[in-house]
Amino acid sequence: MTDPRTTPLHERHLALGASFTDFGGWSMPVRYSSDLAEHHAVRTTAGIFDISHMAEFLVSGAEAGAFLDYALAGRLSTLADDQARYSLVLDPDGGIIDDVIVYRYAADRHMVVANAGNRDAVAEAFAERALRYDVEVDDATDRIALIAVQGPVSQAILEATEGIVDLAAPLSALKYYRMTHARFAAPGEEAVAIDIGRTGYTGEDGFELYVPASSAVAVWDALLRAGEPLGLVPAGLASRDTLRLEAGMPLYGHELSRDIVPAQAGLGRVVAVDKDDFVGRSGLAAVVASEAPVLVGLVSDGKRAGRAGYAVLSGDDAVGEVTSGALSPTLGHPIAMAFVAPSAAEPGTELHLDVRGTRIPATVTRLPFYRRAQ
Repeated sequence: MTDPRTTPLHERHLALGASFTDFGGWSMPVRYSSDLAEHHAVRTTAGIFDISHMAEFLVSGAEAGAFLDYALAGRLSTLADDQARYSLVLDPDGGIIDDVIVYRYAADRHMVVANAGNRDAVAEAFAERALRYDVEVDDATDRIALIAVQGPVSQAILEATEGIVDLAAPLSALKYYRMTHARFAAPGEEAVAIDIGRTGYTGEDGFELYVPASSAVAVWDALLRAGEPLGLVPAGLASRDTLRLEAGMPLYGHELSRDIVPAQAGLGRVVAVDKDDFVGRSGLAAVVASEAPVLVGLVSDGKRAGRAGYAVLSGDDAVGEVTSGALSPTLGHPIAMAFVAPSAAEPGTELHLDVRGTRIPATVTRLPFYRRAQ
């Protein structure tokens, strides 16, 4: 066993009194104060997350777009400069190795952001798939820190942050799943280049800042100083999980795995089936869609929530299994995502959850459970 890795912000988390957990081989803050307080802050003001455990791969070369079209499920060669797109890395059988976000800097330069726990698997897949293309894949994870500011006042916080200068475009003009560029100038230090994406994993408006690892502490401190008067609080993985669950966003290892194909998880739209070739195409063609369980949302009354692994029942028959569940802090009632048989997947279907031997009524509902006001 090896000790979990730490991010460049680890000492800051210690100073803030964070509790830690091992996540994807990294020691990550799970909470600072309380799960509920951090969750509600993101929904009403803003939360700041250290997500520097995420993996970043820089893809460069004349055939970068063609490589990404082959290596991933989506059509990435059609991205515009500074645009981002959600995609999937599939195995030859169509199972999901990881879900990723791809940013395009230019036709010959992209960045792929992968989950921490799948860094090695994605690196291995990219190394093999790159052999047929004029492309270079550079694992830049250790050089890049990633900080997310999420919530209704996140734009105001970034605009008030001292040191963020030379924005290529005003944040007010930045659309969802787009990126802009700036520099960060800490007092007495040389300015460094940073990238700012309007993306996130909470269901709220927000930004993700890609900064040199050596500048992570200075950027974190500056954001906290600017955000404190506006209600910004540090937030950990526990609140991040309930936020993404309310927003119906899948988590690898729960809703996504090599045993799941995209259509089962409601991600069939991510796959560009009209591409000439991509890894996983033949495997997906062999899947009998009508036989496979599909991902649904479940809502219940009361306070007892289904958890990952709990059985979903129709009458006395088990028809599925919960993948994620919690008592929703925003909605005030239990919610869950589960894979169920197609015959039990119609919204409005009445089912039950086996919660430690007690049958809890649950109703199938469309995802997401929560959608922010536009």
